Amino acid sequence: MREFDVFVIGSGMAGMTVANKCASEGLSVGITDELPYGGTCALRGCDPKKVLIGATKVIKSAKDLQGKGLDGYPQVNWKDLMSFKKSFTESMPSKIEKGYKKNEISTFHSPARFINENQLKVGDETVKANKIVIATGAQPHKLDIPGGEYAITSTDFLDLDKLPKSLLFVGGGYIAFEFAHLAARCGAEVTIVHRGELPLEKFDPDIVSHLISATEDLGIKLILNTEVTQIQKHKDGYKVIAEGPEESTELFTSTVVNSSGRIPSVFNLDLEKANVKFSKSGIEVNEFFQSVSNKQVYAAGDTANTDGLPLTPVAIKEGHITASNIINGNQKKAEYNAIPTVVFTLPAMASVGLTEEDAKSKDLNFKTNYQSVPEWFNAKRMNEKQYAFKTLIDKDTDKILGAHLIGPKADETINLFVLAMNAGLKASEIKQMIFSYPTLASDLTSML
Repeated sequence: MREFDVFVIGSGMAGMTVANKCASEGLSVGITDELPYGGTCALRGCDPKKVLIGATKVIKSAKDLQGKGLDGYPQVNWKDLMSFKKSFTESMPSKIEKGYKKNEISTFHSPARFINENQLKVGDETVKANKIVIATGAQPHKLDIPGGEYAITSTDFLDLDKLPKSLLFVGGGYIAFEFAHLAARCGAEVTIVHRGELPLEKFDPDIVSHLISATEDLGIKLILNTEVTQIQKHKDGYKVIAEGPEESTELFTSTVVNSSGRIPSVFNLDLEKANVKFSKSGIEVNEFFQSVSNKQVYAAGDTANTDGLPLTPVAIKEGHITASNIINGNQKKAEYNAIPTVVFTLPAMASVGLTEEDAKSKDLNFKTNYQSVPEWFNAKRMNEKQYAFKTLIDKDTDKILGAHLIGPKADETINLFVLAMNAGLKASEIKQMIFSYPTLASDLTSML
């Protein structure tokens, strides 16, 4: 049996942060991951996705400016694009492991299962630790329908050697929209089937309506109020059977993508043997990220059931706090404040703070400023048809309660709202500021 002060399950951003920080304080640390070191963001999510989207951004810009100074626009070479993506991802696991070894962290590459409250079976080895940190992240929600096994995941999509002629996305969340925009701009025929009345339910519905328009203008077929119930394999692809409010529909596609959501990766750890309480939302933890039922276990990132959004910066923050509490005893708690979230479509959609529905449910005294402004210079100069914002201002304090954007570089502009909200700036104070012009940031004063 090998013994450690701290043993970490999962080598994504939360686990990596915990392991390195604890090792830097002289604790003996071990870490394991059954997948390559790096986690979802670096290898199977945020980073590779953004590399691929970068190429389609050029295509969109060129297409939008046809007849306005540009003639013709480039085509995506999928093979070259995937090679470029791999230049970011293939070297990452070995770099991370080299860093672990430099910090004298013992590395494992096997699944971990609990034996009891402080012991694990890691591959063929037994490990005992004073503190065990679960940072296994999230995984695609299982498509539990006949033929569900035929659907590929977002991970599979990011490793496609060849882009299929057609794709059908099951579910209308951010993964579906981001990858649908990417695939459509690369020449594929794309369909999104979503069972709800509106996709992207956690975002402001008025802003989502602009993204729907941009999506349909791109040629993507969006089918709402319809649930996929079966996938059948055929010679040249798949037949997808979907049930709508009045009738069933048969759709044919080369590839089906499961974009029905993600769930915490906690269900194969034998948590019951360790007396670790969990739910479909993840490990149940207290304010210190410590298990409510086993004080030797902590959890951070997408694995933990906290108020933090399932985002990489949140996982890193929770990792730092978890490590501090292991090193110094339970002292630090998370303050999430204003956390932005972005759908990296083109144009991007971004949000921070409360929606109108949230503010009404809290019975707040607020005003709303919602406008569609494609005629504003910063949209018109790029010929961007979708540029809209909705801001919520507290009438009593004049502080920003929420901001919801769609348009060029909305993923960057939203960070200015984050800064203002976390600093407690008043809307009137921001309106008096002078920003460089003509930049997207300069539009901020007109949004409040």
